[in-house]
Amino acid sequence: MLLDKTAMFSDAQALRATGASTNTLDLTAAGNAVPGRLVVIAHADTAFTGATQVVCALQTSDQSDFSSGVVTLASVTVTGTELADTDKNLFAVGVPAGLKRYLRMYYTVTGTVSAGAISCFVADVAELR
Repeated sequence: MLLDKTAMFSDAQALRATGASTNTLDLTAAGNAVPGRLVVIAHADTAFTGATQVVCALQTSDQSDFSSGVVTLASVTVTGTELADTDKNLFAVGVPAGLKRYLRMYYTVTGTVSAGAISCFVADVAELR
């Protein structure tokens, strides 16, 4: 799997509360940036403490600030048991149809989180581990 830093929503982003990913992807910045089947992968960089679940939602919009026209394409719920592990992939899901110009992840955190970090990115293949 090749990892492109410009295709990362989050790079070891600390999650303490609900919010958007650090980075937004502009799918037209490099021309046809989605040439084939892509996968969104989330990786636990640091074990979560105090989180009962995190819902990771892939969102798309025509606005770079996601102020209007936000569509959730897919979401995955990761539970406290899965979040307690570290250095493992939490999920890998295919990027569905219906993309607008911008993509981001939106994390809905449940619980009082004192530790935990996630990396989330787009890749061409999912590495199993």
